[in-house]
Amino acid sequence: MYDRISKISRMYVQIYFQQYFSHRKDESRDMKTKTFLILEDGHIFSGIGIGSPREVISEIVFNTSMTGYPEILTDPSYAGQAVCMTYPLIGNYGICYEDRQSNQVWPDALIAREFSRTFSNFRSQDSIQNYLKSYDIPAIEGIDTRALAKVLREHGTMNGMVTTNSNYDLSQIIPKLKKHKNQYPVRKVTCSKKQIFEGTGFKVALMDFGAKKNIVDSLRQLGCEVTIYPAFTKAEEIFSDKPDGIILSNGPGDPREYTDIVREVRKIYDFDIPVFAICLGHQLMALAAGLRVRKMKYGHRGANHPVRNQDTGRVSITSQNHGYVVDSASMDERIAVPSYINVNDNSIEGLKYVDRNIVTVQFHPEASPGPQDTRNLFNRFIEMMGGHVYA
Repeated sequence: MYDRISKISRMYVQIYFQQYFSHRKDESRDMKTKTFLILEDGHIFSGIGIGSPREVISEIVFNTSMTGYPEILTDPSYAGQAVCMTYPLIGNYGICYEDRQSNQVWPDALIAREFSRTFSNFRSQDSIQNYLKSYDIPAIEGIDTRALAKVLREHGTMNGMVTTNSNYDLSQIIPKLKKHKNQYPVRKVTCSKKQIFEGTGFKVALMDFGAKKNIVDSLRQLGCEVTIYPAFTKAEEIFSDKPDGIILSNGPGDPREYTDIVREVRKIYDFDIPVFAICLGHQLMALAAGLRVRKMKYGHRGANHPVRNQDTGRVSITSQNHGYVVDSASMDERIAVPSYINVNDNSIEGLKYVDRNIVTVQFHPEASPGPQDTRNLFNRFIEMMGGHVYA
């Protein structure tokens, strides 16, 4: 028995060191690629290039999650942004394809203090380095990500460039960075045609502004039949399919740009049907109802944001990813009342609409990544449609 255990142990040690030295070879190649992150205010961070060597200009944001990088990389809400992970080690449990929230990597680049050269997880199928390379995504490591996060907190979210060109000219780069805009990214992320996922329960129409896979999964686990509609679908087409309820999904970009989508959401607002809206969908519904949305200084991105339920006083920990918020100064209690408030900064995290069967939240009840404290909101949506879910 002892000999068998010893043999198995030696086998695992051998596999570990084979993997370790294989990745060390990759590291020696990566060390040759000095890479720079240049911000539009003139801050310059230097590090090591990982993934694709191509140059990108993007909006630089930071995420405070300790885990969940596969879900973050495949979250369509990050389209047009480069993500800085503040946790110092990324990639240590590899990539599991089952955790992906879409079939594509959406951030323009990934920034970390260190990318692990070895990964250990019984579900892992690939390293983060190979994964980034396969999708032609640049990444940079070796910079002080906490310092970068402090710059973004103090000066606000700004554009930046990831480049391997050591002969950069700031006089040419900074005007380009200031001019860059992440315009209408919903066009990139929405589905091209209607998709139906069969179920035996309520029929739910999901407007896809960049919907994460786990929204669909959460509904199907409750028995719903889910029909996904492209972002630019006319409200009349959705109504003609006679859904029991409508979900407005998460997604990227400035909601104030999407005036054509807001017009269709206004029709949904006026229609007598249960609506549950998440993140960007929450903002679009607010605009459709006549409220205002403002850009935040640096946004909420992470898996540990506390929100307080205004009815019960209960605080839940939520996953969030947004740079815009409903302006509390525009609130009109004849239209809607806050249902959730952010404990850290008192921003609006949810709305309950007056005389409407409409509930919206700024955070992500489907999580992925993050805690599932508020997943019961999908149960509430079932109840809004006339059903009941037993806990």
